Amino acid sequence: MCTMNAPLSSGFVNGNVSFWYRSLGLPAPGEPLGGDVRADVAVVGAGYTGLWTAYYLKKAQPSLDIVVLEKEFAGFGASGRNGGWLTGALAGTPERYAKTHGPDAARRLQRSMFAAVDEVVRVTAEEGVDADIVKGGITTVARSAAQARRLREDLDWQREWGWTEEDVRLLSPGEMDERLRVSGAVGATWSPHCARIQPAKLAQGLARAVRDLGVKIYERTPVTEIAPGRAVTPYGTVTARHVLRCTEGFTATIPGHHRDWLPMNSSMIVTEPLPAQVWDSIGWAGRELLGDMAHYYMYAQRTADDRIAFGGRGKPYLYGSKIDERGHTHAWTIDALWDLLTSFFPAVASSQVAHAWSGVLGVPRDWCATVHVDHATGLGWAGGYTGHGVTTTNLAGRTLCDLVLQRDTELTSLPWVDRRVRSWEPEPLRWLGVHSMYRLYRLADARENRGLTRTSTLAKIANKITGH
Repeated sequence: MCTMNAPLSSGFVNGNVSFWYRSLGLPAPGEPLGGDVRADVAVVGAGYTGLWTAYYLKKAQPSLDIVVLEKEFAGFGASGRNGGWLTGALAGTPERYAKTHGPDAARRLQRSMFAAVDEVVRVTAEEGVDADIVKGGITTVARSAAQARRLREDLDWQREWGWTEEDVRLLSPGEMDERLRVSGAVGATWSPHCARIQPAKLAQGLARAVRDLGVKIYERTPVTEIAPGRAVTPYGTVTARHVLRCTEGFTATIPGHHRDWLPMNSSMIVTEPLPAQVWDSIGWAGRELLGDMAHYYMYAQRTADDRIAFGGRGKPYLYGSKIDERGHTHAWTIDALWDLLTSFFPAVASSQVAHAWSGVLGVPRDWCATVHVDHATGLGWAGGYTGHGVTTTNLAGRTLCDLVLQRDTELTSLPWVDRRVRSWEPEPLRWLGVHSMYRLYRLADARENRGLTRTSTLAKIANKITGH
């Protein structure tokens, strides 16, 4: 039996989707599909991708009959479990997009990501969606000499790809101290292209907005087959000109798509609300998001009710692309996240963990997201966000909308449109590759934390193994 060292609150919950639904309460799933229906567009999956796609399609052409099919309830997957990072970071590397479309196209995609952050903020305000959004940017810290070197190299690399001083800048020690005080920090950058959100509030608010537009969302309706012109469920078949797969990390559960995108686990813990004296020692008044330059990296936010939500990879992948749908998190992962959190903020050690949960994100073989519509078959999809889905889903939804309506726009010319990539290797190679990568990342971080002043060779080997 595995014991846990992290201090747990008396009301501690492990899984049950995520902490984000704790204050809202898990929604009562809506009605399932009640038989065969016809529609203009069938969307499979009621996460951010599916909801944004339905939203923009209905706004663009109100006469469209749109049906969304969801296995559980809207926002059940990564859309209701993520770290609340509405970030302008690219899902993939500009080099890979530039390889097929040129560097200018890759830069346009990056600028489109920056704009998507503001688009989400705009739409939520317009639709009255209260998702606890604060656009405070993101602070990225280095906590070792090797990380500091990587931070500066990363800044130079961003400049090469068009990031200006207004997009990202190095913080002085004084500026860092004014923002938030991370123990052991030896360098930091700040970018304005990021906002904190409450993920479940965004998902539920989007679902309401989509329903208000007249889109039908059928919940408790698993899709067992996607084929040209139809989406098949146990309760009936939706026949539609376009069938759009918007299933991200759950794509591996759909027949015929088992090796398309690898379902990578990401785990989080959240503290109890922290007292004022703890916040006095930490700072974080601007509520910007927090990340680091470790290989086995973390991500965090200060929540609206003054907790710290803190995430990382934990146990990254289950053999055979299996998914723990309820989000249960292993004791080792909870302990590891707690240890890392308290190393960042020692004052938090007097607090307790209130909730732990996990979700899955979709990872293509080349780690680059894609959007595609085949007008010959009517099939389309978007995904492979590799952890940057909160913002990328919005860009994907708008792009799918333009592709379905056959509009020739700036969005449909972006280099991730129609991107194809090979499938992941069969097991056990998939499991061995992912676990080897993260084992090497942990070893690389340990070496760097012991004083290595450059990026560990082990991390470079890990990147080579998986094509990261």
